[in-house]
Amino acid sequence: MEALKNLLKIIGPGKMNSNAYDTAWVARLNHIDLDLSNRALEWLNENQLPDGSWGAREVFYYHDRVICTLTAMIALTYRGRRANDKAQIEKGLYALERITKGATKGLASDPNGATIGFEMVVPTLVDEAEKLGIINMQWDQILGRLAKLRAVKMEKLAGYRINKYFTPAFSSEMAGLDGQAILDIDNLQEENGSVANSPSATAYFAGWLRPGEPQAMAYLHKWIGSDGGAPNVAPFDVFEPAWTLWNLKLIPDLEPEILQLAAPHLDWLQAQWESKDGIAHTSKYAPKDSDDTALTYEIFSLYGRKADIEAVLSYEEKDFFRCFALEANPSISANIHVLGALREAGFDQNHPSVQKVLKFLKTAQSPTGSWFDKWHASPYYTTAHAIILAHIYNKALCESAVEWIIKNQNADGSWGFYTPTAEETAYALQALSIWKRAGYKVESKIIQLGLDWLTAHTQPPYPPLWIGKTLYCPEHVIQATVLSAIELVRRTIL
Repeated sequence: MEALKNLLKIIGPGKMNSNAYDTAWVARLNHIDLDLSNRALEWLNENQLPDGSWGAREVFYYHDRVICTLTAMIALTYRGRRANDKAQIEKGLYALERITKGATKGLASDPNGATIGFEMVVPTLVDEAEKLGIINMQWDQILGRLAKLRAVKMEKLAGYRINKYFTPAFSSEMAGLDGQAILDIDNLQEENGSVANSPSATAYFAGWLRPGEPQAMAYLHKWIGSDGGAPNVAPFDVFEPAWTLWNLKLIPDLEPEILQLAAPHLDWLQAQWESKDGIAHTSKYAPKDSDDTALTYEIFSLYGRKADIEAVLSYEEKDFFRCFALEANPSISANIHVLGALREAGFDQNHPSVQKVLKFLKTAQSPTGSWFDKWHASPYYTTAHAIILAHIYNKALCESAVEWIIKNQNADGSWGFYTPTAEETAYALQALSIWKRAGYKVESKIIQLGLDWLTAHTQPPYPPLWIGKTLYCPEHVIQATVLSAIELVRRTIL
């Protein structure tokens, strides 16, 4: 338990890996801040993958590789001067050509679909890349496949100008250099100077909308790593403590010292809570969402704190709970977390809101019994959380999901949709342990084999499996998941 105590002492702003997409936008700021730009450019130089592309190293997620490689190539084409830069550009060109040749297949290959803003940002990037000569005649091949998704999003935006109160602000760079009329530029920045807490959107703002704007530049200097890399979002100071505390509360009979260490984080979360709308993933973000709101409500209840369920219910739609306003498709994991909040609020199985979520989950469940969601590249995350939070309401809904997890365990005890990972193995072990503790059958040797593998693979770095504009890894949340799973298993079968 010492590792859990130490983790509670260091969580806060949110620890996240850097990515090529956001870093490439910072690298283009040489006309504003040459030092910041050069450091970002050096990060791109050092983080090209062996095949010439950029993106998550361990996971080939088509949308992640396309948008990362495309933005890195654009930045290097604008900035590259050294022989090494030119060699990397050539290597990247070949990689991008290989990737985009499979555009039709690739766009359908990621089970969860596009990364955030992909269908809005990529058309702008493709146009710019074609003008720079990076790619030729790709408009129909790539952009044409995005037309339907873009049309849905644009229809929802009809009549709006994008400002900080709307989630499309997170992808403001989609406006490019000649489409800025869609942006309410005077009302884009958050209190901390960022645009939607996105380094890439903020770099775009500081480079081309309000060149050199001091608050935006101060934000970038604060959150760009010492190595020049930029994260998907910063800060992450609600999501990190909330998800950490949720994972810890899966462990029965937590020690008093753990609860004491959790108290300041609960105080912080309560200070961010708004009675009507709930909470966002960060303290500096105007749009709230049902995912963070529902999970935070649940942990408030689990840790003996008070909150108003009306904030969760404010996201209810006809057939599901929305995650954000104006979203093109609902989030399965957000609805799962809503179910956990409704359970903690005392809603029984026959309550209309509970039945709505259960029906939605049944419809969304794959034939294998698993669930995929738009916020995570692995079905183990969504499926495990469904088992943990839905089994009390509907055992039958979860039985096939449990069978799917057991069936897909690797011979060495691990789990992983792309490659074996500590994160996914932890999800599987959490779900199976909760299922077993509920009185249902799971062979202890299955859980023990998973525990043996996980205890040998606890340390970061962890592959990025969470879906933002690119794949990303919230490292402390994954650590909490791993440590929670190990302790939960020990208290279940040992």
